[in-house]
Amino acid sequence: MIEILPLSDIQRVVAISRQLPEFHNPYPAEVYEQRLSNVPHLILVKRLDKQDVAFKVGYQREEDGSFYSWMGGVLPQARRKGVALSLALQQEAWAKTQGYLSIKFKTLNRHKKMLHFALGRGFDIIRVDAFPDRGKNRIWLQKDL
Repeated sequence: MIEILPLSDIQRVVAISRQLPEFHNPYPAEVYEQRLSNVPHLILVKRLDKQDVAFKVGYQREEDGSFYSWMGGVLPQARRKGVALSLALQQEAWAKTQGYLSIKFKTLNRHKKMLHFALGRGFDIIRVDAFPDRGKNRIWLQKDL
């Protein structure tokens, strides 16, 4: 089951993010509240067997018709079960009904699985912010809705 959460329940997202091995220093609730307050946003949480196992958070970052998919992750024990895909599809459907024209996000070059997932779902690389450590390159992607 996927739930749409109010910002007041952001601690559930923070709890999941603290269990993700890829997140070395996850954001506290205050950062989510700061980014999401006073802008259109969507907070999704996926539950399996009555446990929160994944989340996807996005918001309107720019005035260009895009919805920014900011943060998301799936707990290791829930991976390879279609969880990320179900969250992505719900986020895209919601964004489209809200009138957004595209979804944008950025990821680090070292997150190869995320890059493969995005490219396989029709996202295009639109920009790369390069750093001396190539694993830290920020790769920006976009998909038209």
